[in-house]
Amino acid sequence: MTVAVRVIPCLDVDGGRVVKGVNFTDLRDAGDPVEMARLYDAEGADELTFLDITASSGNRETTYDIVRRTAEQVFIPLTVGGGVRSADDVDRLLRAGADKVGINTAAVARPELLRECALRFGSQCVVLSIDARRCPDPDGPRFEVTTHGGRRGTGIDALAWAARAVELGAGEILLNSMDADGTRDGYDLEMISAVRAEVDVPVIASGGAGQLADFAPAVAAGADAVLAASVFHFGHLRIADVKAALRAADVPVR
Repeated sequence: MTVAVRVIPCLDVDGGRVVKGVNFTDLRDAGDPVEMARLYDAEGADELTFLDITASSGNRETTYDIVRRTAEQVFIPLTVGGGVRSADDVDRLLRAGADKVGINTAAVARPELLRECALRFGSQCVVLSIDARRCPDPDGPRFEVTTHGGRRGTGIDALAWAARAVELGAGEILLNSMDADGTRDGYDLEMISAVRAEVDVPVIASGGAGQLADFAPAVAAGADAVLAASVFHFGHLRIADVKAALRAADVPVR
C-alpha cells in the first residue's frame, strides 16, 4: 500500500510569535501562530509543526496557550517541540492539544527519555527531532547531531543516533539540515537518503525548501513528509501548488 506524502508547514515560535531566519539566526516576525495555523488548515496542510525555538521556562506557558488555542481552531495533527525535558512535559503538551511531541536536546542528554515516553504515551506520539550538520570526513560526508537550536555540536553521528532512537521507541524522525535551514537551496538529499537507510519509521525532511522543484527529490531520497517554513510564511509558495508539483512527479499526496 502506498502512503500519501504529507506536506507540513512548520511554525518556529518565539515569545508567542512565528519567526523565521537563516540557520536559526537573523529572525524576523512572520505572524500570529494561531491565525497562521488556521490558514494552513484551510489551504490543505496535512499536519502542522510548532517549534518553540527559544524554549525558555518563562515562555513555556505561552506555548501551552498557543497549543490550546490552535487545537480549538484546526483539525489536523499538531506536533509540538522545543524545551521538552521530561515525560511530564510531553503529558502537558498532549493534554493541551498536541497530537505528537518533538524531542531533541533532552533525548541527546538522556536517550532513555524516548523509551519512557514511548511506553507511557505510545511511539506514535514520540518524534525525535534531529538538527544535523555536515562535518568534514576523509571517508565521505558525516552528519553530526547538534542541540540548543543548532548552536552546540555533540560529536554524535546522526545516522547512528536515528537508528538508536527508533530502537528506544521514537515513532518518527524530524530530520532538519542545519546547513540548509532557511537558505531555500533545496533539501539535503544525501542526508535524507542516509537516514532513510537506517530507520523504518517515517522521516520528515526539513531545511532548505525554496521552490516547487525541491519537494519531489526529497521524497525520492526517502522522505515520507516534506516540511517547510519561510516559503509558506512569506507567500513564496502555496501548499496547493506544492501538492500539485508532487502529483506531477507521480508522488501520492492527499
